[in-house]
Parts: sequence; C-alpha cells; structure tokens
Amino acid sequence: MPQKKHTELFGLYVHWPYCLSKCPYCDFASCVSSHIDEDSLITGYKRDIQKFQTSRPITSIFFGGGTPSLMSISFFNNLMELLRQSYIFAPDIEISLEANPDAITLKKMQDFAKAGVNRLSIGVQSLNTNDLKFLGRRHTLQRAIECIYEAKQVFKNINMDLIYARPHQSVESWQKELQKALSFDLPHYSLYQLTIEQGTVFFHKKQTTVSENQAKRLYLATDTIMDESGFIPYEISNYAKPGFECRHNMTYWLGQDYIGIGPAAHGRLNLTATENPKSITSWLKNGTTIEQLTPDQRHIERVLMGLRLKHHDFPIENIPQQNIQLAKKKGWIIQTNLGIRPTSQGVLMLNQLIQMLIQ
Repeated sequence: MPQKKHTELFGLYVHWPYCLSKCPYCDFASCVSSHIDEDSLITGYKRDIQKFQTSRPITSIFFGGGTPSLMSISFFNNLMELLRQSYIFAPDIEISLEANPDAITLKKMQDFAKAGVNRLSIGVQSLNTNDLKFLGRRHTLQRAIECIYEAKQVFKNINMDLIYARPHQSVESWQKELQKALSFDLPHYSLYQLTIEQGTVFFHKKQTTVSENQAKRLYLATDTIMDESGFIPYEISNYAKPGFECRHNMTYWLGQDYIGIGPAAHGRLNLTATENPKSITSWLKNGTTIEQLTPDQRHIERVLMGLRLKHHDFPIENIPQQNIQLAKKKGWIIQTNLGIRPTSQGVLMLNQLIQMLIQ
C-alpha cells in the first residue's frame, strides 16, 4: 500500500554490522565474521534503546548495515519485541529491511514480513554479470532476478539498489540495463553513481570511474528515463511511484529527528547529536557519544540534506537573500512561495550550490 504522508516524521535506525563479504566500493561500517555473537548484540541494542526513550510515535524503522537480512528470525523477533515494548509505533509505521539476494530466501522474507517488515530494499547493484563480479557481489544475475520475484510474492513496497557510472559504461548500455530494471515493475529504485571512497579496496587499487562529463550524461539519462516511466525523482538518487517515497529517508532529508541504535549508528534529537563507535567491541564497551549542536550547525546539516530533495521546497528564512539571488542567477535553484529547490543544473552543481547558500 502507498505510504501516507506525515507532517512530522520520527525515525529509528538500527545498524546491523555483519556482511558475508566486503564489497570493494563499500565504506559503510560492516565486517565479516564466521561467528555472530547475537547475545552480545541484543544486549547492546537493549542498552541503546533504554538510553533513548521517547513518547513520540515512531513513523519508520530502518534496518540497515551491513546485511541485516543475515539476522536469524529468532533474533529479529526478539529485537522487534524490545522495540514494541519501548516505543510507540505509528499505526502505519514503515519498517524497512535491507537484503542481499544471496543472504535471504523466500521463507525468510515471509518470516520477516510476519514479524513486521513491510518494505524490502534489495541490493542488486547491477543487472550485468561482468559488472556484478567487478563490484564484488556474491550473487549471480539469476539469483538477483529470482530474489526480486520472490520479494514480489511477499511485499508490495520493494526497492532495488543499482550502481551506475561504472568504468567504461556507456549511456546506451545503462539505458538498456535501467529499462530491464523497470521491467520488474517495482515501486521504488535507488540509483547511485559509483564513487571511490577513501579507505575502500577500490581506493587502494586506484580504481577509476567514468569522467565527470560522462557521469553527468548518465545522470541526465537516468532522470529522463525514470521521469518518462512515471517515477517521481524525489531525491537525487531515489525514484518512487507516487506514495512510495521512502518515509525513513525522507526523515533525514527533511531534517527531522531520528534515533540511531547499534554500532556506527547516528541520531539527531533536536540539537542533540548522538554517535556510536564503528567497532562492535568499542560500541559494546563504551556506548554512545553525545554532542550538543548549535542552531547554526543544525541549520547547515539541514541545508546539506534538504537540497537533495528535488520535489520538496526548502525553507529559506535562515539563508541570506543575496546568496539565494546568486544561485537563482546561475540557474541552480527555483524559488516558490514555500522555499527553494534545485534545478537539474543545480543538482549537477550541488556541492557548489550548498556552499553558496550556507556562506
């Protein structure tokens, strides 16, 4: 079912730190282990939950990682029970789970759905066998396709992750791959450009991507195809059928509050910033670091996130008028009675646009 819109969103992020292998492009906090100590993890989650008590209804929960579909169903049920006992769930709460095709089965999807998951995000990353290998993905193309059809038996709200701007990728080959992805008729697609992040295997191997001009061409082609296919390009990398925008991620992009539990999880509660250590051992031992932000710091964060939204007006009361006029003159934003939003050119120049507006 399409998600209802909320004027006030309040999210809960749960970080699961384990993966079956580490992808060469990934800079997320995750690790590979032959033994998962679920008893220690549940103790750590419980401590975080107790630390962040609230009477505000939770509008979304996002299980990210790592590969949270690796959780045993008994562990997931125990964790969900803890969350239900500790927080008020909104009646139409969105509960998302990230999954990799090689780390979930149809039976496990059914079990997750029974436990409360109503949105599945599948990390496909490519519909090309050679590029799956290049990206270090464990699953085959056949398994990815099987996983999508299995998910459609269980969930109405499904997202597919794909990575483009891969080395030597042409606009034509990406258009063909994207049309193949659209043929699965999913309500949401997250389409990310490949970037080489410091500390990753690709970074150490000095892996290159496409040129900046080619990346722009690929982005514009993506936007055109998704728009013509009836998808709302509501954020730079995210496209949804009407009503299927990811509510949890909208919480971030709209600058609203959220709780983060688990290793590496962050949270924002008004002007309070919380951060957990990335190391599982350090998280279990030391717990959460809390920092008080200034109004200016929180405003800058909101600008950084809010200007990623392409179909939502960002309020301008704290942005100098001369900065707005300069951005308009360059054609990077449009202004409405409710605020500003980036143009297509503004999206391509987003870093410069943000710097211009927060000076």
